This record gives sequence, structure tokens and C-alpha cells, in this order.
Amino acid sequence: MLKRKFGDRSEWKRVVKRKYSQSFIETNEFKGYITLLNTIKVTEPLSVSYGEENVCIVDDGYMWLQQFPLEKNHSVTTMFNANGEIVQWYIDICLRNGVENDIPWMDDLFLDLVVLPTGEVIEKDADELEDALTKGIIDHSLYDLAWNELKNILSLISTDRFNLLKLSNYHKEILSKTLQ
Repeated sequence: MLKRKFGDRSEWKRVVKRKYSQSFIETNEFKGYITLLNTIKVTEPLSVSYGEENVCIVDDGYMWLQQFPLEKNHSVTTMFNANGEIVQWYIDICLRNGVENDIPWMDDLFLDLVVLPTGEVIEKDADELEDALTKGIIDHSLYDLAWNELKNILSLISTDRFNLLKLSNYHKEILSKTLQ
């Protein structure tokens, strides 16, 4: 069974005080849902390591923008620090994006990409995808779909045509006005 991840991240116990907003957008550049979580107060910061680099992805005042494009096999989470600067983009490869009880979600297909503001791209969790195939959680068609989507996104990023990265600040501004 695939993990379904919701845009409001209501299950996230680390965030003790939050503001949240979401919207449906249909433009030439993007059709789907966007969500914005402002982590007003967290129990403790969260950092991740990429080789020698340590990146704080959650702390008081951080914002997570998530883009759920319809009819696509990915979702992008842009993580902003308390100064509004992007600390990373996290691209989840997924089976589908949808909505349940008015909250956008994605069904995670294990593979992920991280894009740092420096332009560095990091592939993540290939081992989880292999494990899911071995254990029968996914079949070969979903395995192939995940790898094909990852390769397509890598190609778009390398030619500066993966537009969700460029839309991050704009989408954050739209939702910042309606945070509750």
C-alpha cells in the first residue's frame, strides 16, 4: 500500500502552532492545488544532511509550500526559512495527486529528488523503491512509472524547464495573504 501524504500535514506532531492555506489554481503554467503551511512554533528544528552540507528544513517561522499538479506523477514541496529564502525543493514522485475532505494529497511512489538553491540535484530513496518492488507493494509498471517520471524531471531541471521551481515564490505569495 502506498503512503498517502496530505498537504495540511495535520498529523505532524513537531508543529505545535501553525497557519495553513490552500487554493486551486488553473493557469497556463499550472493546474492543480497549492498548500502553504507556516510553522509558527515547532517542538524542535529539523535538519537534513547532504554530504558535508547540513540544511535546516523546519524551524519556527518556516513555510512549506506544496504544489499538487493535476494529472502529473509528482508533487513539489518548497521549504522557506523564516526570512522567506528557499532552503530546498523536495520533489516527490507519486502515483497521483488528488483531494479528500477538501485537503490535497499525493500517493507517494518512494523516489524523490532534492534541488538545492545552488542548483545541486540529489536523488533519494531508490532503495525504498527497490524494496517496495521486492515486497510486492508495487508492481513493475509502477516501478517503471517512478523511474520514468524521475528521468523526465531530471531532464527538465537540467534544461531549466521544470516550471514548478520557478513558480514557488509566486505561489507562496498567493497563499501568504490567506494564511489562517
